[in-house]
Amino acid sequence: MWPFRHFGLKLLALATALLLWYVVSGEETVERGLRVPLELQQLPAGVELTGDVPTTVDVRVRGGSSTLSRVLAGDVVAVLDLRSARPGRRLFPLTADQVRVPFGVDVVQITPSAVAIVFEGTSSRQVPVVPAVDGRPAPGFVVGPMVAEPAIVEIAGPESAVKRATEVVTEPVSVSNARDRVRETVTLGVLDPSLRLKNARSAVVSVQILPAPMERTMRNRPVHLRNVPPNLTAAASPTSVDVTLRGSREVINRFEPDEAVAYVDLAGLGAGQYQLTVHADAAHDAGVTRIEPTTVQIRIAGVSVK
Repeated sequence: MWPFRHFGLKLLALATALLLWYVVSGEETVERGLRVPLELQQLPAGVELTGDVPTTVDVRVRGGSSTLSRVLAGDVVAVLDLRSARPGRRLFPLTADQVRVPFGVDVVQITPSAVAIVFEGTSSRQVPVVPAVDGRPAPGFVVGPMVAEPAIVEIAGPESAVKRATEVVTEPVSVSNARDRVRETVTLGVLDPSLRLKNARSAVVSVQILPAPMERTMRNRPVHLRNVPPNLTAAASPTSVDVTLRGSREVINRFEPDEAVAYVDLAGLGAGQYQLTVHADAAHDAGVTRIEPTTVQIRIAGVSVK
């Protein structure tokens, strides 16, 4: 080996390295505050996130001015490992080791330094599918019975949210100007964003369109509360609703107001406040066409002991 072979190239490489060292060593070190995304990873099976979970944290970084000037959104990410999560309120510390940064960038501070997250166990339950319609049939026609296939589906999510759920809704089926049965495949959904459907994602909804018979509205019918949980009390607001009935002229004319019974079913519910759908029973083969208002506020509380 000749030590002076390619001497010119070696000298050029040395000069370049010295120049780069000079530039880097002479570059000003600066700090910069960033709001970065917070990624949640390794959530164990059977555990659910509940409540408000932060999606970003504030990170203060340090590095050369030219390096930090090239840092873009998404180059810095905080990562929280949830593999130790279990039901309850848990506190997870955030350290510099949990922040991904580009080469040449150091993490100086993270705010907040810890994140509190509430977890619940995963639960599931079967609930009925409640079809919805949009629009009005042709003049002289009314919406009749509605049937969904499947009629019952399974939902899953945090235990408390599953207990509160009473139904799964469908995308509205349009019955505008309809004169005959409407049948449509529609999407299913749950109103609580913490819940999800386990299997079915759509349902076939059949809506009967019937000739409009005679109608009569029973005003201020009291709302009865059925299946009040043991050792609890319940109250409705408002306490009465208007129930509109449909049937033949003979049936409607002999109908007494007390024969229209409005109610809310509280089976399976615990203490708390709920916005629930009002149902009604009618005698003499009369059908219920409308209930106003359609929902009432229900408050369930423990029995006070004096």
